Parts: sequence; C-alpha cells; structure tokens
Amino acid sequence: MFVSLIPVFLFLVLLLYLDSYKLVGKLLLALCFGWGLLSAAASFYMNTLLMKYLDVSFETYSGFVAPIVEETLKCVLLWILIKKNKAGFMIDGAIYGFAIGATFSFEENLFYLFRFADSQSNIMVWITRGFGTAVMHGGTMAIFGILCMSALNRQLKLGWSSAAGLLAAILIHGVFNQFLVSPAVSTVIILLLVPFSITLIFSANETSIRNWLELEFDSETGILRMIRKGQFASTKTGAFLVALKDHFPGEVVLDMYCFISLYLELSMKAKTLMMLKENDLEILVDPELSMKIKELKALKKSIGRGGYLAIAPVLRMSRKDLWKISMLEET
Repeated sequence: MFVSLIPVFLFLVLLLYLDSYKLVGKLLLALCFGWGLLSAAASFYMNTLLMKYLDVSFETYSGFVAPIVEETLKCVLLWILIKKNKAGFMIDGAIYGFAIGATFSFEENLFYLFRFADSQSNIMVWITRGFGTAVMHGGTMAIFGILCMSALNRQLKLGWSSAAGLLAAILIHGVFNQFLVSPAVSTVIILLLVPFSITLIFSANETSIRNWLELEFDSETGILRMIRKGQFASTKTGAFLVALKDHFPGEVVLDMYCFISLYLELSMKAKTLMMLKENDLEILVDPELSMKIKELKALKKSIGRGGYLAIAPVLRMSRKDLWKISMLEET
C-alpha cells in the first residue's frame, strides 16, 4: 500500500516550508536523498549477514542490533556535512537528517511491499509503517542533527555531541522496535512527539537566527566602517592588532587587516543573502564573489595558523561564521 510511502515525504515538505531562511542547499539535499537509499541497501546487506552470524531470533535482532547498524550507517553522511561546516543551524541539520531517514524508510517500505505482497490488503500494517516506522527513521536522524548542532553551537566538541546524538537515535529506534505497546499506539506516539518536538525547536531556532543576524550585522557594519575610514587603529580591537607587530612580520599583520576587512564584507553579504531569501526577494549574483572567496582563502593561508588564531577572537568566529562563508560558495 502506497500509504506507507507518502507521509514521511509530506512531513519533509513541512520542514522545508518551516525553513524560512532557505538554509538548505539543493545539491546537499539531493546528496542526503541518495545516501538514504545507499544506507538502506547497506543496512539490508549487513543485517542479513549479522543475523546469520549471531544466530538470534528476528525479534531480538530487530530490537537490539538492527538499530545500531541502521542508525550508524544513516548518520555517516550527516556527520560529514556537520564536520565540514555544511550545516550551520539546528534547522538545516534536522532537515538533512530527516531527508536521509525519509529515503531510507522509502526504500525499506518498498522492500516490504514487494516481499510481503500478500499482506497489502491489511491497511493497518502499511499505515503503521508509513506513519510510524517511516517518521521514526526520519525523526531519529533529525534528532541526531539537532543534538550535534546544538552542542557545537555551545562550543562543545563534535565527538561528544555526535556520540550523544547517535546514542539518542539508537535508543529511540530500539525502544520503537521493542513493541512495548501495540504498533498502533507506537505510531500515535511517534506522530505526536516527533513533529511537535521538531516544530518547537524550529520556532526557538528561528528566533536565535534572527537575533544572531541583527546583532552581528550591526557589529560588523561598525567595524568595517571604521576600517574603511582609517579609524580602526583607534579602537580596542585595532590597538590589539597593532600590538601584534611585535609578534608577526609586518607583511603578515597587513594580510591580517586585509583578511579581517574581506571577511567582514563576505560575512555581511552572507547575512544579507539570508534575509533576502527569508523575504523571497530577488538575489543579485555578485560576479566577483568567487574571486573574493578565493582571496580570503589565500589570505588565510598567508597569515598562517598562528595569525588566524590570533585574530579569531577579534572576529568572534564560531561554527556559524565558518558555515556562512561555506554557504556563499554554493550560491
């Protein structure tokens, strides 16, 4: 029954609708769809081998082993995207994660449709798989993305945050597969908890993004204005950079100034792009954008790791700030 294939994608459409800042890249979303399919195929292969090797019942395996295999495989790509700063907020982490889980469940449900064609007349089986199991698969990956991004934005290490996210995903999946209550009740619980929790997180995160945009945009505008008026050295930040002449060669300090100026310009451009997307306004392509990003990378290489670490506190560069430059590369 195709009722098992549709609901999870409807919920994904809802998540994309809630992404008012259009943070999700189309190519990355397509990559997540592809990984969902690949991880489902890999899970089927590994589950088949492990069931034979462990020689346990299907109920035991599905409750204790399958969640570990499936959630670990599903989260690999999402972990890489977060590691590479391709996700900057909980919203895009959740959407990428849910997309992986959506296509994973899609392939899994297709397999069940063809494998158990004789049970297609049992509408409750397919409603449970479509509204329960499928949303669970998407929800666990969304939770993994949310926990990772939330921890990283609080300056926690990726290793600990990803371990916590994976453990949460495995536990949710494992409890769901334990059938502690009837499948119908499990489906209702999943349908109530997953959408409600993610929607609340999205709402709170939207406020966080708006505050981040407003505060940092004003701050960066002020600093860039001082630099271009030649008054930057009179500020505390400028005085700090002047003091760096005692620790770095003059040409390196000059490159630091250039890096700061160009970084602020690109940072403001990224924030402007986000605000234009939120309001569905026309986005004008800057023909020099690619060249400026290459110049920024060249300046970063020129000042070296020591110089970069010296000016990082001045710019207060966090993972969000590294992500927004990555976002500009995709425009």
